[in-house]
Formats: sequence, structure tokens, C-alpha cells
Amino acid sequence: MPPLALANRVTCVTPSITLAMTARAKAMKADGLPVCSFSAGEPDFDTPDHIRAAAKTALDQGKTRYGPAAGEPALRQAIAHKLQNDNALCYGPENVIVTNGGKHSLYGLMMALIEPGDEVIIPAPYWLSYPEMVKLAGGTPVIVPTTAEQNYRIIPEQLRQAITPKTKLFILNTPSNPTGMVYSPAEIAALAAVVVEADIWVVSDEIYEKILYDGATHLSIGAVSPEAFERTIISNGFAKGYSMTGWRVGYLAGPAELIKAVATIQGHSTSNVCTFAQYGAIAALEGPQDCIAIMGRAFAERRDAIIKRCRAINGLSCGEPEGAFYLYIDISSLGLPSLDFCNQLLDEKYVAAIPGIAFGAEGTLRISYATDMDTILEGMDRLDAFVADRLG
Repeated sequence: MPPLALANRVTCVTPSITLAMTARAKAMKADGLPVCSFSAGEPDFDTPDHIRAAAKTALDQGKTRYGPAAGEPALRQAIAHKLQNDNALCYGPENVIVTNGGKHSLYGLMMALIEPGDEVIIPAPYWLSYPEMVKLAGGTPVIVPTTAEQNYRIIPEQLRQAITPKTKLFILNTPSNPTGMVYSPAEIAALAAVVVEADIWVVSDEIYEKILYDGATHLSIGAVSPEAFERTIISNGFAKGYSMTGWRVGYLAGPAELIKAVATIQGHSTSNVCTFAQYGAIAALEGPQDCIAIMGRAFAERRDAIIKRCRAINGLSCGEPEGAFYLYIDISSLGLPSLDFCNQLLDEKYVAAIPGIAFGAEGTLRISYATDMDTILEGMDRLDAFVADRLG
């Protein structure tokens, strides 16, 4: 057997701490341990009935064959219609590709757009896969730290200062994973002005756009102006808003030339997304939307409960998420590295959380409240006891 020499691109990528922590928590639970898991960003609701029914009907109708690599035409049309009506983005079906989840849409984008030497600006805290995808494409992630004092939002001057002649792309995520913050329309407009001024691309990751609280509004950066639209790429999917995580249906929208390039890459890698799952996605967009409000009310109730419990724990502090379903907690006063904190928390109290180091921000952790209220209350009691042990 010849010596195994892995490609350099593999050695430069960090394994997903989120997936590792989630897998460890699941294994402990399978062994009979009473784990309270706040690790996975996965709604605990069943996929709505009308979406499941549409997929079942598609199966009964024989929608089990290969389909176009870019997605079923009816779904691409439905997504374009959604982007026009919900987001004021003038896309047609030729501007849309259906991908194997939102993550895959971003990966395809990086493969099609980023080359060695290109710089990609990523505000921190960030979703942990952004910089790794950039590195896999041969690009250079440029991390711009933000703080709790600025609500973990990059400001226009920070973006402007990070831009160099090598900058090709800016990654914007609102509502945010991991912080739950939402950029206001005014903040989006200010960032759009910098993007236009510098003539760079921006990809807007909008996977949590349907999960908002307290009157927060979502504005897609491409809707700010025609000039911003020309430089905007949209990544989105069905996992979070419609509780369809396992369906693996996402999409990318942008200039037709880019979408054609991503389709070429997809054609030589994954080919089409699961055919009958796409018919469920059509039903998600074209069917009743009350499921979003129902889940949203439950998330809001859980958010309020978890914030109250967190703020009652001496040594911890947190903001107030305006979207998504994550609470981002500052643990810096305890003086314990976030990975050690989370490993010890899981070992001692059977509570799974994600360390902030995974998101490029030490001294923090992320807990997901996309779980039932009993788990939230029990898990926060255990977190309280864990912190109390450290404080003596």
C-alpha cells in the first residue's frame, strides 16, 4: 500500500466543533446519560404536514428519477417568485440554483468565485464554516472582530478598512448564527454603500430570515439599490424557517453567469438535489405560512425564558437576540477557555453547548433554544450549578 499523502487543502481546514460536540452529546445520550443538548441549530418541530404530504405525493407520482442539476424548474420559479415578493429582489429562475442545503450553496459559491490570492471579509463571531470554505477554495479569510458593545455587528468603517485590492467578497449573515443579532435597515444600507463604493461582491446568508422577534425586520442588502443588487448573491434554504433540516434543500441566487458556473460544479459533484424533497420545498413556499408564526411564537417564549435564566447566573452576561434561535453568552469573567468550559460542562453536568472559539470569539459560548422548555429550564439550572462551582 503506497503512503497516504492527503491534499494540502484538507490539512488547512479545521473540523467542525459544532458537529463534533453534537455527536458527542448524542453518543452520551444513547448511552443513557441525561444530556441536555443546546448544541445543534435544529428546530425541534416536525416538518409541517402540508410539506410532508407534498413529498409523499411526489413519491407516489414517481418523482424519484434524476432531475436537472440546477433544480426542478418549478422550484426555481417558486424561489424566484419568493425573492421578488418577500425580498424585493428581481431574480428569475435562471438566477437560482437549488442546492443540497444552505451550506452547500455557500460551498458552491466559493468554488465558483474564489481563487488563490482572493480575500474574503468575514465579521466575527461568524458561522464556523465560512472561513473553512474560503480556505478550501484557496482564498484568504479576513476576520474582522466585533464586540458585544456594538451588538456584534460590523460597522461601515470596519468594513471599509478591511478592504484591500485583493478583496473579492464580503460575507453578511443576518439574522446571525451564532449571536442572534439582526442588522437594521439603516445598517444594511450603510454597509451596501461601502460594497458599492469598493465594487466588491457580497453574499447575504439569510437562512434565519423568517425567525425574528420584537418587531425586528429583515432587509436583504440587494434590495437597497440597483447598484447593491448588481453586487449581491443570496444564500438561503428551508431548514430553519420550515423545520426541514434533514431534507437538505437550499438555494443560491445571483447573476445568471455565476449560477451557471455553480450548476457546472454541482453537475460534476452532487448532481441534483433529492427530487421528491424539492416538491416538499415547493409546497413550503406556495402553501400556508402559518407554521412559521406558530414556531416563531414558541421560539420567542423560549428566548425570553432562557435570557431570564442566563441573566440570573452570576458571572455570565448575554445580549437579547432579535432573530434566529441562539443565545450568545459572555463567559470571559470566569477565565476558562471556551472549549474547556464546554467540555467540562458536558462531562460534569451533561449540558452540551458550543464554545465561542468555534466562531472566532474566545470567552463566549452559544446555546441553542431550538428545544423544548423542560430541557431549557433543566439545562440552565445545571449551567447555573456549573458556574457556581467555578466561582466557589
